[in-house]
Amino acid sequence: MNITIEIHYKAESRLIQRASFPLKGRKPERVALKFWKSIKKDMPYPVELEEVIAAGENITEKVKELEKQKLLNIINDNLPF
Repeated sequence: MNITIEIHYKAESRLIQRASFPLKGRKPERVALKFWKSIKKDMPYPVELEEVIAAGENITEKVKELEKQKLLNIINDNLPF
């Protein structure tokens, strides 16, 4: 099953990117986070997430929370104790 994800973000102006991805048993917010990370990686300047729509449903908060959790895991993994 495929899902269409639309990401609204702010860079030098407001932008939207949309793509369709296979779920393959994954949750939509995980697929959206991977898409968001690829957008950030491709941008030469800072970007700010505004809204994430997956199959017509706003999942922005879920994606932001998942991104925050992953960042905390990276920080905690680098602790010397």
